Amino acid sequence: MGYEAKCTLRVGRSRTDGKALLETEELIFRGGERPLRIPFRSVSAVEAANGRLSVTHGDAGAKQSVAVFDLGAQAEKWAERIRSPKSLLDKLGVKPESRVLVAGDALLRDDDFGRQLAVRCEHVERVERVERGRPTGAYDLIFLAAESPPDLARIGLTAERLAPKGALWVVHPKGAASRVRDTDVFAAAKPLGLTYTKVAKFSETHTAEKLVRAKN
Repeated sequence: MGYEAKCTLRVGRSRTDGKALLETEELIFRGGERPLRIPFRSVSAVEAANGRLSVTHGDAGAKQSVAVFDLGAQAEKWAERIRSPKSLLDKLGVKPESRVLVAGDALLRDDDFGRQLAVRCEHVERVERVERGRPTGAYDLIFLAAESPPDLARIGLTAERLAPKGALWVVHPKGAASRVRDTDVFAAAKPLGLTYTKVAKFSETHTAEKLVRAKN
């Protein structure tokens, strides 16, 4: 989850009261006629002083703009978050000691995700699908690809491989054209004793829903 705060935005001589939201990949301000969205990749400088967060941003080669947010004591924390955004594996909770299982052809084809896991973790197993009766250990994190509704039927069998405090991330396409909705994931998980706790942007085309065992 990101940060949010009511504040005043200053751009040049204009001042606007509203709400700022610091997400994983962009800074958003809502209060004017339309939201101001500042992707981290467009930021060239960030400073925090006297309770003000100054963000210089704009496309390469174009005129840059400076947005100043009156955030008070939160200014430095927001500045550090922008300077050092979390990586995908950080957002997904992957640690060097994590035992990880990657299941599903769509994830197996994702070479970038595979390389990141290989660098971060020593124990990573990859399978096209989880099969009943196949001997395997308990995993701290499981990533299950769900490209279509029938893939959600694998959640139960896959969750059996979770360590007691493990998490199952269901990775599926996002957007209006997706055949898998977040509500479909939640509906499939609930009868299995799994509960939704978090959503994360997996890529430009996919999102990930985090499921854990519900507490009794």
